[in-house]
Amino acid sequence: MTRPDNNNVNEADISQVEMMRLLVIVGQERKVEAFELLFRHYSPRIRSFMTVKTKDRQVAEELMQETMVAVWNKAAQFDPARGNVSAWIFTIARNIRIDAYRRKRPVFEIDDPAFVPDNTPSADVEFEQAQDAGLLRQAMETLPADQFDVLKRAFFDDVSHSVIARELGLPLGTVKSRIRLAFEKLRSALEGRR
Repeated sequence: MTRPDNNNVNEADISQVEMMRLLVIVGQERKVEAFELLFRHYSPRIRSFMTVKTKDRQVAEELMQETMVAVWNKAAQFDPARGNVSAWIFTIARNIRIDAYRRKRPVFEIDDPAFVPDNTPSADVEFEQAQDAGLLRQAMETLPADQFDVLKRAFFDDVSHSVIARELGLPLGTVKSRIRLAFEKLRSALEGRR
């Protein structure tokens, strides 16, 4: 098969077999004329692909140029037995587009004040929390001493139920029952107060 003359070639008429041959020539012999035919055929297609993906003609042009440079540099890696030229070139184009997206993705500063949550609650939240704490304190003062004791140990001192039972010499079920009763009394004392 003879190489077509550059001036008389209609790029749409170049067969995949000819594309493969041209790419092999570029890879082995670094022939600019062969690359020029590949460039004329694939650059508009890659530019269109990139325009659809990026929605930016300028970026699409840059990515097409980057793709064709990569085709020139990697042409020796093309293996005709593994696939056709179009698939190989568009795989390069796809990878270049992904790499460009990753490079341009914004990097968030972890210490940027916009991304750091506020540690101080607003005044209305602080007021409600103080009010709730006061109501809870008042309700806890109405509990029988045995229920108050197990509740304090379990939730304020962070002691497990089994340790409380052992320390007080009570069955575990009794400790759990006292905590349950304390919760019920607190719930009924707090209902309607808020």
